[in-house]
Amino acid sequence: MAESVNVLIIASVVPAYAHPGDAGADLVATEAVTLEPGARALIGTGVRIALPDGYVAFVVPRSGLAAKHGITVLNAPGTVDAGYRGEIKVTLLNTDRDTAYDVAVGDRIAQLIIMTVPPVHFVPVEELPDSIRGSGGFGSTGYDTQRSPR
Repeated sequence: MAESVNVLIIASVVPAYAHPGDAGADLVATEAVTLEPGARALIGTGVRIALPDGYVAFVVPRSGLAAKHGITVLNAPGTVDAGYRGEIKVTLLNTDRDTAYDVAVGDRIAQLIIMTVPPVHFVPVEELPDSIRGSGGFGSTGYDTQRSPR
């Protein structure tokens, strides 16, 4: 089991894990918003945190909202750096083409995942070492370009 870390927080509703062992703690809306089809909105959560150095928080979509209503986090994952002390806000996007979605105060709108990040030093070089993948990018592992469009 991973070692726990204390994260200082100011929040009207402290993020909570739905089940033991969950990676994401639920963030709730502090304001009511109607998301029309295709619309987006920046929604407050009332959460401010002080992450220790060497940690990052990611704001990610809730799978149930995405699957049932087409609601996602626009810039997922949203990155909260250790030095940020402002309110964590969530940019929700309604991808449904026909139906508006109402967000009520207290609704679970996203999840917060906290992870360690090692210090990184970028070392400029003239050439990179070879790898099995090489420079193969999008679709290089098997996308069929001859497939007919659906």
